[in-house]
Amino acid sequence: MRPHHRVAATAPDPGAAMTPPPPARATALAGPSLPALRTVPAERWDVALAGAFLLVMAVERIGSAGRLHGGLPLALALSAAVAGPLAVRRTRPLAGYLVGAAALSAEALFVLPSPVSPYADLVGLYSLGLYAPRRRAWFGPFAALLGMAAYFADLGRAYPVIPAGVLFLWLLGWAVGYGSARRAEQREAARLLLRREVVAEERARLARELHDSVGHTLNVVLVQAGAARRLLDREPERTRELLHGMEHTGREALDDLDRVLGLLRRGAGDGDAEGAAPQPGIADLERLAERLGRTGLRVRMRIDPAARRVPRSLDVSAYRIVQEALTNTVKHAGAGTVAVTVRCSAGRLAVEVCDDGRGVPAGYAAGRGLLGVAERVSVLGGRVEHGPGEPGGFRLRAELPVP
Repeated sequence: MRPHHRVAATAPDPGAAMTPPPPARATALAGPSLPALRTVPAERWDVALAGAFLLVMAVERIGSAGRLHGGLPLALALSAAVAGPLAVRRTRPLAGYLVGAAALSAEALFVLPSPVSPYADLVGLYSLGLYAPRRRAWFGPFAALLGMAAYFADLGRAYPVIPAGVLFLWLLGWAVGYGSARRAEQREAARLLLRREVVAEERARLARELHDSVGHTLNVVLVQAGAARRLLDREPERTRELLHGMEHTGREALDDLDRVLGLLRRGAGDGDAEGAAPQPGIADLERLAERLGRTGLRVRMRIDPAARRVPRSLDVSAYRIVQEALTNTVKHAGAGTVAVTVRCSAGRLAVEVCDDGRGVPAGYAAGRGLLGVAERVSVLGGRVEHGPGEPGGFRLRAELPVP
């Protein structure tokens, strides 16, 4: 029998296992209450506020039923007209306040002034200043002045200080709501302005990237295609080289396009993707000169060794400036030779591109490419100049401060 009692004593109680301890149950019931309250729409809170005011006003009216002039039903109806508009204080602030103020005035003139009704009117006046548009909100002080005149019609003659003090407090409540609304409008306007500026800057940056990379490579491909067409019958070996160069240049254009699309994907929330190819820099200028050499343009490149150690932003910008200058040379200059110089001294990175082409035509004006160069240089705090070269041709020079 003793082993039997030992087993019975250690067996678990199924009921106890299924029933949670009282403290844990209380915590589980109280835990989600606060988050649930936060999800309640604001309009429902306004309805609850109007109901609370109506309940308190009804209790007060019933308690003073013997002193009411127009009877209890009229008093309760006016109480409902004073408290009810608080339910629409966000959606219809002006109409709600005018109805409530008119009911408050009628209550004071024909029934009996209630000690609770003015506070409902104060909430309505504050809500008018906070939620109504700017022009409609200005009806509040005038409506409050008329309401106070009716409410204190009898008391104002004996105690003129009391109506003046109450009116001051009511106007102060309206001013607090009105000022809060205007500050919120200013913050929203500033946020929208900043957003538009950021979007405009991002669009300009992407436009520069597309123009500098894809536009340049497409121009090189077009020049190579034209040369291949002219040499197709006479020099097939040379044509084969040009076609190979076009293929290589096209692949580079796809890499650049993929990188720019990577920037767009990053803006849409795809992390920090930068595309398939990194941005080129000063170290890639020789490769750029070699690619342009296939078009028949002779590029003389002089790069200061110190220029290869500048920060990444200057490194990329120097490449893009040279790329744009060479693209213009291929498209417009008709040049045979172009000299590129990149120096770094005295805390400044200087980039200069000079060609021996046709020079500056009549009515010369900077195009999108040169405007993009000016924007890029301006962002980095530098300066750029372009125009006729000293012996002829076209010259572009940009200076960027090295931090």
